[in-house]
Amino acid sequence: MPTPAATTASQPIIIRMHERDNVAIVANDGGLPSGTQLPDGLVLVNAVPQGHKVALVDLKAATPVLRYGIPIGYALKDIPAGSWVHERLLDMPSARSLDNLPIATVKPAPMPALEGYTFEGFRNADGSVGTRNILAITQTVQCVAGVTDFAVQRIKAELLPRFPNVDDVVALEHGYGCGVAIDAPDAIIPIRTLRNISLNPNFGGEVMVVSLGCEKLQPERLLPPGSIPLIDVRNGTDNAPAPLDVVCLQDDAHVGFMSMVESIMRQAEQHLQRLNARRRETVPASELVVGVQCGGSDAFSGVTANPAVGFCTDLLVRAGASVMFSETTEVRDGIDQLTSRATTPEVAQAMIREMAWYDAYLQRGGADRSANTTPGNKKGGLSNIVEKAMGSIVKSGSAPIANVLSPGEKLKAKGLTYAATPASDFICGTLQLAGGMNLHVFTTGRGTPYGLAAVPVIKVATRTDLARRWHDLMDINAGTIATGEKTIENVGWELFEMMLEVASGRKKTWAEHWKLHNALVLFNPAPIT
Repeated sequence: MPTPAATTASQPIIIRMHERDNVAIVANDGGLPSGTQLPDGLVLVNAVPQGHKVALVDLKAATPVLRYGIPIGYALKDIPAGSWVHERLLDMPSARSLDNLPIATVKPAPMPALEGYTFEGFRNADGSVGTRNILAITQTVQCVAGVTDFAVQRIKAELLPRFPNVDDVVALEHGYGCGVAIDAPDAIIPIRTLRNISLNPNFGGEVMVVSLGCEKLQPERLLPPGSIPLIDVRNGTDNAPAPLDVVCLQDDAHVGFMSMVESIMRQAEQHLQRLNARRRETVPASELVVGVQCGGSDAFSGVTANPAVGFCTDLLVRAGASVMFSETTEVRDGIDQLTSRATTPEVAQAMIREMAWYDAYLQRGGADRSANTTPGNKKGGLSNIVEKAMGSIVKSGSAPIANVLSPGEKLKAKGLTYAATPASDFICGTLQLAGGMNLHVFTTGRGTPYGLAAVPVIKVATRTDLARRWHDLMDINAGTIATGEKTIENVGWELFEMMLEVASGRKKTWAEHWKLHNALVLFNPAPIT
């Protein structure tokens, strides 16, 4: 629990995360100048920017620098009390070994069920529930992206107004499909990712594909028979799988560009008619599938926004919902915290397996987890990946970790899931879409206009200054936690209640309002040919 040393913005505010910590971060907007006297009488030797660390005691060379109660580094030289402690003064610890970890050792008392919370969602034939009613057009290969985009713009302008119950039309554009080693072992990752995104709950089971014709990722390979587990309502049967609807641009029937576009539009209209017949109905909060992620992180991420998300994660689990947390390199340094919270030894071993795979993946590329931190992370006060990881992992809350997903897999269980994904904002979001999320939560301290076209994205600011400046991009301000205006619990409940409003379509996020979204980025560790 963060401990502000003062609670008014007119006074110096420093935040210490754990009683063992020998550093604290400066919370004041604009930082604090040298000579500032802190509430405990300590005087700053240097100016310390907002979010950056100040030494609370004299730190001798090689002394562990503690934040969150753990060593985030070792002093490279003597650091006097009151000094600015930044990444150039720290030697980063080695990664925690994946051997001899605590396995399913934490056995918390069951959290009381959270009952009576509902939202208005779209029930699907496969049992899933959507928070939006969207026509998604899957593409097998990047080659068709321009034609599909042209068609989608016409569909939105000419067809969509006739179908008021359909929220949007989205082209699932990506950079995959050809020029790749499609039979390589790791090629399964991008293929199953795109397959499972095509079946996301927000798309209502209406699968439509645009293919070029000569690509390696043929439609039948992407969506083989039986992969669309939905009822075919078109012929009135109750057990027939929906046939694969493919527009192939190389078909002889297409003469000229407009022939291709009009073919896409004709097929899209059939799907729009069926989607338009759908209506929202009251469903329990247990039908939420939430992906949580952070991007543009700063030192406040682990103080304000991420702890509030973690509190909300616990609320969702208590309500019977599904929550995915991810970003492998950003939780790698807390692997012992994760394996100890696993519900079973098998779940713990699955997490270890995913971490080991990613360690090897980075090693093949001549990198390690330290490559994760960005210039913006460091400018925001995060000295290295260890410090960043401790602030990232708290998004997972305190619930037992019940499931593990490999990249691109679809979630099939309730509760808290570790979805193994890269930490890249775009790839993580893409893989969580494949997991089946119908609502996304994204925290940021430096600020990012990130969004996804397929699901609503609720943006949580870590700092009040960011929330003020980006007032029409941030949905929730968690910066009030740092100044003591609100508690972690207050903001966690605010987020939970906003989720139900957004999921019901009663409220739009700012990303939806401005129609901001990032392209899908498939994770492809297989060779490019």
